[in-house]
Amino acid sequence: MYRFKFSLAIAALIVGTASASEHPAFGQQAAPIAAKGGASSGQMTRPVRNPTKRIGIVIFDRYETLDVFGPVQMWGRLPDYQIVMISQTGAPVTSSQGVSTNVAYSFANAPQMEIIMVPGGGGTRSEVNNPAMLDFLRRQDRWTEWTTSVCTGAAVLAKAGVLDARRATTNKRAYPWATSQSAKVQWQGRARWVVDGKYVTSSGVSAGTDMALALVEKLYDRKMAERIADGAEYTWNHDPQNDPFAIAGQ
Repeated sequence: MYRFKFSLAIAALIVGTASASEHPAFGQQAAPIAAKGGASSGQMTRPVRNPTKRIGIVIFDRYETLDVFGPVQMWGRLPDYQIVMISQTGAPVTSSQGVSTNVAYSFANAPQMEIIMVPGGGGTRSEVNNPAMLDFLRRQDRWTEWTTSVCTGAAVLAKAGVLDARRATTNKRAYPWATSQSAKVQWQGRARWVVDGKYVTSSGVSAGTDMALALVEKLYDRKMAERIADGAEYTWNHDPQNDPFAIAGQ
């Protein structure tokens, strides 16, 4: 009887070990990951998540769903960062695709973010003329470590003035409208994403996922970015100049 119980326990242990190895994203001992500047010799287990920094994603009615949740997928397990959603009033907002999204903060009570991201979408057409939005972005940008955008979110950052004299890109399908929001930005018509100082702007919609992984590489290293992409079964376009939707002649 005791021998039978012992055999069952051993079998359960073996099954549990196999399950964790097949799904490393959910196990505690996944493939090694090293943060930039960390130890490089030997193997390291996945860092324990202890988020002390915030990535604030500023959303509004009719934001583009993939602009937000592509980067969320890539940033969601970073060991040092917590993702929070922010809207003007703190009330839920609805994406262009009808997804109602809860938020953690309003413009009035949001703490300072280390990283801020502004998505695109149809709602940017009104947000470029929303003084509350523009003022909030200016205030946050003063102390961010990184200020980022996806798609026509760059138009909102441009209208806020935070991209003045910076190189930036935006959705190529909406390029004339987006770039008309500021003549002080050095708009790039051929770029999947652009990095200029602490400012990282991407082209349209799916390009935000590539940009998010590029930022992971800067925060940590290439191996971590590749591992996250692989875990999502995503083929990362890691060349910012590989822009299939570039403006002709650029």
